[in-house]
Amino acid sequence: MTETPENIPPGSAPALLETQEALASLVERLDAATVVALDTEFLRESTYFAQLCLLQVGIPGEVACIDPLAGLDLGRFWEIVLRQQPLMLMHAARQDLELIRQHTGSLPASLFDTQVAAALLGHPAQLGYAGLVERLLGVRLDKSHARTDWSRRPLAPVKLAYAADDVRYLPELHAQLGRALEARGRVPWAEEDCNALLVPALYENPPETAWQRVKGLRRLQGRARAAARALAAWREVTAEQLDRPRRWVLGDEQLLALANALPDGRAALEAVPGLPPALLRRRGDALLELLAQVPETAVPDIDPAPLDDAEKKTLARLTALAREVAAQHDLEPEVLATRAELTSAVRGAPSGRAFTGWRLEVIGRRLLEAL
Repeated sequence: MTETPENIPPGSAPALLETQEALASLVERLDAATVVALDTEFLRESTYFAQLCLLQVGIPGEVACIDPLAGLDLGRFWEIVLRQQPLMLMHAARQDLELIRQHTGSLPASLFDTQVAAALLGHPAQLGYAGLVERLLGVRLDKSHARTDWSRRPLAPVKLAYAADDVRYLPELHAQLGRALEARGRVPWAEEDCNALLVPALYENPPETAWQRVKGLRRLQGRARAAARALAAWREVTAEQLDRPRRWVLGDEQLLALANALPDGRAALEAVPGLPPALLRRRGDALLELLAQVPETAVPDIDPAPLDDAEKKTLARLTALAREVAAQHDLEPEVLATRAELTSAVRGAPSGRAFTGWRLEVIGRRLLEAL
């Protein structure tokens, strides 16, 4: 299905590309490649948007690290990443794709995610890159630098070697997984699941849905719940504008305290426990104005009602069927149908991947017939 790389010494450190000339030379080779392995290192501790700190790139026989903090013009590089060819190779690509979209406004036109492909061949659904390399290639990777601050310079050779390893074996994994997928007739499955990661909506954070990420919101009722939803939307917009983490703008517990108290004036606002003085000083008026506009209307429940006994029995029956079908195809059950998808079917509104595409033919129709 693809080329197999030449042998590259494990753990060898490539040079860090910091000049436009070195980048241009690499881009020429990427331009002629049929597959390009890509990984990123980033920081997000003090920002809303991920800070791109390192780009690791691999083609059969070569690995390279690009320094995005060196003021390079990455336009031509991103053009190649976004094209239909070369095929982009990644592992557990979602965060990397989010970062690519953040920097380019687009997503690659083609993708082979080795984690997705491995799951379609019976490996654990969330198997990490190091685990897959060890299983398929017999190479044990050093993971001792996982907590490196990739924004710091200079980067020691041992850290560059660690970073390069994250793409070093992707071409060979792609070749092995590709052959196995072809042998089992599952290339279309992999293409469908990889293409599903290239939907722009996956990487959007609309303010109106921000409440879904607030821990503990289900404890609130009535107007307090409506206030929490309004506060979560305000926090999302503010965090994005300031490029600061959500929790730096307003923590979940602070948000819930405000929604519960519903202060209607400065004194009441300052009496809400846990609110830092800086927040009151800078955002107090905006918070009071926002809370004053919260309507006296109910909002949908966060969680549906628990399954009754009959529904639990039906769910158990569908779960057993999913396990049976998964065993027949040498897959983990969650690769075919998640518990949430099975529950949606029990509730009479089947939704999710189990009821679309190749999964509809393999498991979805059988689940619906069993109902």
